Amino acid sequence: QVQLVESGGGLVQAGGSMRLSCAASGRTFSRSVMGWFRQAPGKERECVAGIRMSLGITNYADSVKGRFTISRDNAKNTVYLQMNSLKPQDTAVYYCAVGGLRVVDVDYWGQGTQVTVSS
Repeated sequence: QVQLVESGGGLVQAGGSMRLSCAASGRTFSRSVMGWFRQAPGKERECVAGIRMSLGITNYADSVKGRFTISRDNAKNTVYLQMNSLKPQDTAVYYCAVGGLRVVDVDYWGQGTQVTVSS
């Protein structure tokens, strides 16, 4: 059974940093695409960053380019999202996902972790 467990969310002031972790289990993910999505109240879920686990190729939404960094540790089946220069508009529930960088392509979701950026 595949499980994705996120950690690292919380409250931070604008301009601050936070790192999210996603520990995956249940199968090997070395050939998977993993991503971080977020969903703010009243808004659609969107992908902010993705990584191809085999090659480490990354993709970012324009809104987070230069501020967020996705990385992975294949030995630990873990994906990270380093978030710097956080803005109030980054406030959302952040989800780890496996399968693709579009909501319709995702096979598995984590439970989500709240990130709140205060102004």
